[in-house]
Amino acid sequence: MWQAHWIAAPAALFLWWFATGILLWRVHRADRGDADQHLNSVLYSLPLLVLGGYGVAHSLDDTGRFGVWVAFLSAMMIWAWAELAFLSGVITGPNKAPCPQGLDGQGRFRAAFLAVAWHELLLALALAVLAYASKGAENSFAFWTFAVLFGARISAKLNLFLGVPRINVHFLPKPISHLASYFRTGPITAFFPVSVTLLALGLGCFLERLMAAHSAQTQGALLGFLLLSILTALALLEHWFMVWRFRDDRLWSWMIGPAARRRAHTVETTITKRTEHGL
Repeated sequence: MWQAHWIAAPAALFLWWFATGILLWRVHRADRGDADQHLNSVLYSLPLLVLGGYGVAHSLDDTGRFGVWVAFLSAMMIWAWAELAFLSGVITGPNKAPCPQGLDGQGRFRAAFLAVAWHELLLALALAVLAYASKGAENSFAFWTFAVLFGARISAKLNLFLGVPRINVHFLPKPISHLASYFRTGPITAFFPVSVTLLALGLGCFLERLMAAHSAQTQGALLGFLLLSILTALALLEHWFMVWRFRDDRLWSWMIGPAARRRAHTVETTITKRTEHGL
């Protein structure tokens, strides 16, 4: 049975790499255009959101391999549109300013949340809709795909806010470059081991379900839990990139461009100075 799914792992890895690269290419290309370029990117990509919703609706009762692929890809489409809307600065939060100096921990957290509030609420709403749609459905892999992405995203943002040794700001386009002021470079906090442990436990659960699906000869479930395992493993790896001496931006440097790299160097210097002064 494994032979029928050998393509899933490289396909999922390529999708993760290529989709991320396309998003970065689009937002950094829009950076070089006029003020309407970012808004146009979000508007012109709305069919991606519609197609994702349509795919989810039509995959709920299909437990075969095709239905699982449709569910997985549809959830990724919805996520990609929301991510593009965020990176383009169209859906972020009411706070558009850099982090003020002199804030205490609670004030800094409030300001940081208001900087991304609308986007987080959008993702939470999408997750709730997928949960409702998947309740009692035969195929709930769209919901679980989005749930893994959502959980990993919240965990990564909290770690960047609390502090990690390695912060990559090369991906931040101009509309959200102010968010770097809310990041903190430094030793990991107690939250980091908690977050990677939870991701590892999630990965273990999906692997256990994967083995059970293999024993039961259930091809759709086998493919679904294989994709979820790969996605969770990638999320776990991205968390460790915050600690390891590895510049993951090199994976997409061909999409970013030299201007964005120069701006990122300036932002990194600013983050370091703010951290050194306890801001």
